[in-house]
Amino acid sequence: MSSYSGVLETYRQYLDIPAHTRTVTLLEGHTPLIPMPRLAESLGGGFDLFVKFEGMNPTGSFKDRGMTVAISEAYGAGAKSVICASTGNTAASAAAYASRAGMRCIVIIPAGKVATGKLAGAVAYGAEVIQIDGSFDDALNLVLAISQKHPIALVNSLNPYRLEGQKTAAFEITEVLGDAPDWLALPVGNAGNISAYWMGFKQQHERENTGLPQILGVQAEGSAPLVLGHPVEHPETVATAIRIGKPARGEQALEAAEQSGGRIIAVSDDEILKMQKILAANGVWVEPASAAGIAGLKHELERGAIDLKGKTVAAVCTGHGLKDPDIITKDMPKPHVLPSEMNALEDYLAREK
Repeated sequence: MSSYSGVLETYRQYLDIPAHTRTVTLLEGHTPLIPMPRLAESLGGGFDLFVKFEGMNPTGSFKDRGMTVAISEAYGAGAKSVICASTGNTAASAAAYASRAGMRCIVIIPAGKVATGKLAGAVAYGAEVIQIDGSFDDALNLVLAISQKHPIALVNSLNPYRLEGQKTAAFEITEVLGDAPDWLALPVGNAGNISAYWMGFKQQHERENTGLPQILGVQAEGSAPLVLGHPVEHPETVATAIRIGKPARGEQALEAAEQSGGRIIAVSDDEILKMQKILAANGVWVEPASAAGIAGLKHELERGAIDLKGKTVAAVCTGHGLKDPDIITKDMPKPHVLPSEMNALEDYLAREK
């Protein structure tokens, strides 16, 4: 029987959390770091590429790492209810961990801006979902205000314990590779994840003298406040998980990119969707936002802005493709229809190459 006990218990000694924290876990973390040699070759080759597939967490996204710690702290502090604003993944994760602890979970979502698979998860786990006529940023302002006025725990990435949990992914990458990668590429939405990874790599560097990666953060062009240098009032992108116009951890994200010797860039929706298909063709199906990191890597390679020869690169894929299946199904060709006869199948196989 496996002795793995989730990120909080596995890395508790490295997490800055209060003594009252009571573990609420779904055995999150321990996600695969998948070698992608064929994809690396298609991008020019000469470097080692790995995908940290966070879609293999219990609710299908990286949010579970931070949520186990945020909910565990709130549960230990005696909170009966939690609240969050969400574009989808946070909602599902908060609902799952809150239900695990027997807590009430309220989720505020922007109208018409949440993928079906994510909303279904929040509902299935028992969240009370409230839709507002506004953006994610409006929703976040609302939950922040209500959590300051009433005894309800805020579990968005403004909660510092979320980042404490999310930084454990950096520990896992270094443990598998034996050192930090030369480059880390990942999507940037509310900017908690990029901040958390940098925290984790720096902590491990100080503790074990491991290396530090350069970080390539990637936003969608229609939702790229950190690239533009100002908030985006009406962010638009097919990558709903990063459709955020005013990142809560924006300053930390910019610091992480600068301190690491990396940068934050933007790519088009077309580049993101093409990379989603390329990843699936290599056996890893991710939601659109998850493809942004490697789409950014490809973008930088094609314009000669990055040299990866002899380097090791880790790309974070934050959520499973089942989180947003509509992206695939709306353009999906209809299956071939054949008679239930061997001859018909043989004829089909003979002409399909």
